[in-house]
Amino acid sequence: MESAIAQDATEVEQPVSAAAAEEVAEVESVVGVGTPQPIGSFRFWFAEQRWEWSDEVAAMHGYAPGEVEPTTELLLAHKHPEDRDRVAGAITKMIEDGEPFSSRHRIIDTSGYEHEVIAVADLMADDEGAIVGTLGYYIEITDIVQESPEEPLPEMYEGRETIEQAKGALMLIYGLTPDQAFRLLKWRSQETNVKLRVLAARLVTELRPLTNEIPQFRTRFDHRLLTLHERVSD
Repeated sequence: MESAIAQDATEVEQPVSAAAAEEVAEVESVVGVGTPQPIGSFRFWFAEQRWEWSDEVAAMHGYAPGEVEPTTELLLAHKHPEDRDRVAGAITKMIEDGEPFSSRHRIIDTSGYEHEVIAVADLMADDEGAIVGTLGYYIEITDIVQESPEEPLPEMYEGRETIEQAKGALMLIYGLTPDQAFRLLKWRSQETNVKLRVLAARLVTELRPLTNEIPQFRTRFDHRLLTLHERVSD
């Protein structure tokens, strides 16, 4: 089955179901709520070595919608000097090996402001199923601070332990705070209309066999995260 992330970016997004929104609100009352972070999408075609940014990703770099045509050179020029070589290496590997582009790094926008982001991606296929590129998301985590609920967590809460395990996995893989990890799970839940606790349980289940695949762990983890909704049922 073609990954959901490879669907045309112009397709109208499905509205968040009332059940999913209610479930997220319920979990937030237990886990805590932080500051929302910008999320934008990107696509890269291997053959043409062509990038496409959403308006949100362009804004993270300091540009208005359609103001610039993104290129690898422009992308690297905006990376923090301490991150640039590492990101350049990831892009080179992506092009040479046909792998998704994923990274945690810092962007310096046109005003000199620093944005810390996570890039998660999966492979993009054409209508015949041939791999033609990578499509993913920039998730900005700048200035997101951990916030704790004012009241202690209740002793019993359905699915809370599984959600905490999934948060822990995201914290380990991406180096996130608990609040950042929860918001990443919440984003996938709302975008795919899958209950957050169900999505978390699926992630925990699929994480276990990945521990034996350390050399390709990050790339495989990105794929699991972005396609979890395809393998769960209400």
